[in-house]
Amino acid sequence: MADTDAFDKMVDIIDYPVFVVTTIAGGRRSGCLVGFASQTSIDPRRFLVGISQANHTHGVAAEAEYLAVHLIPREHRELAELFGGQTGDEVDKFEQCRWSEGPHGLPVLDDSEMWFAARILDRVDIGDHTAHIVEPVDGAILADDPDRNSWVSFAGTHHIEPGHDA
Repeated sequence: MADTDAFDKMVDIIDYPVFVVTTIAGGRRSGCLVGFASQTSIDPRRFLVGISQANHTHGVAAEAEYLAVHLIPREHRELAELFGGQTGDEVDKFEQCRWSEGPHGLPVLDDSEMWFAARILDRVDIGDHTAHIVEPVDGAILADDPDRNSWVSFAGTHHIEPGHDA
């Protein structure tokens, strides 16, 4: 068996931003906290969003054409706690936060300050998550001067008890 201690220790100390991803399909809204996400191409613009297959949002995203990807400011960390600690199987998370209908009917979190809407190009099973390869089509930056270090990060979410196991 391979020794994965080095990998486990390395990814444990990486402190990258986390995102809240929202979507809509068949009249059902859903959203979740996402720790596996990254830009994957400059030209054409592409982004990867990994959604846990155990997550309620996974089922909605499987039928969706678009996702909204939000960075969450630290002063609104309650959004990360809501979307990471509750499950859409049991609660309507959108009743507990401020949101507006965005492009393509996507629920856009009013307190996110920075988000983009993206068309889903492909879905790839990558283990316990599905990678959604997306193409940004719209978005907004609502902060006048966004600070690179003012977003909820992976290290800032360790206290959240997940709504679903991965």
